Amino acid sequence: MTNNDHSRVHSLKFKPIDKTSLSEEIAGQIMGLISTGDLMPGQKLPSERELRTRFGVGRSSLREALRCLTIVGVLETRVGEGTFLALNLDKFIGKVLEWRVATERRNVENLMKVRLALETETASDAAQHITEEQAEELEAALTKMKACLGDAQQFVAADVAFHLCIAKISSNELIFDLLSLIRSQLQKALHALGGGPGAPQLAIDEHRGILDAIRKHDADLAVALMREHIHAGLKRYQRTP
Repeated sequence: MTNNDHSRVHSLKFKPIDKTSLSEEIAGQIMGLISTGDLMPGQKLPSERELRTRFGVGRSSLREALRCLTIVGVLETRVGEGTFLALNLDKFIGKVLEWRVATERRNVENLMKVRLALETETASDAAQHITEEQAEELEAALTKMKACLGDAQQFVAADVAFHLCIAKISSNELIFDLLSLIRSQLQKALHALGGGPGAPQLAIDEHRGILDAIRKHDADLAVALMREHIHAGLKRYQRTP
């Protein structure tokens, strides 16, 4: 490790841990440092002894936290070298997103706002470029949603697939990749939104309006309806206890 690496490691803002849920708190701090860029893919973590001292925890709690992060692919252990952050940047970013959304309610709301920015763009692009064959694919995705009305988990998966189909039609590969990256967390967020009488049918009606606007090449209407649809979902989530 170079002098610069030593300096960077020692400047990391690890804090003593509250004695409740030690391993989760340790993992949370590490993921927080990753999300802020203080820890980078491929960077080596301090030694186990140093981490125990700086977190103020015992060996078992630290090892459990590191083991969990290794299992999900955030960390990797190299025999004789130590513990490092994973080098696979795409997988790495996905895990950061998953952690942030799974651990903070506020981040689900942020995710919905990210969707608002991304999916109004895909709705507009799809409306401008959709072919009849693509329109049939989107119809099939909506039909799948209707078929899953009695199964909440399958309904949410079909809902996400409908939105990814629009992103694919838009031909914006970057937005499609971003939406695909957050798909698992998107499904969890949508599952939380799905409660309430008549909500699934309401979602189908909203999707039908979006589909019809896209099929008619009405980009402005498609954007307006997508915005209304995501705002409605966000409001339903905010009302969820």
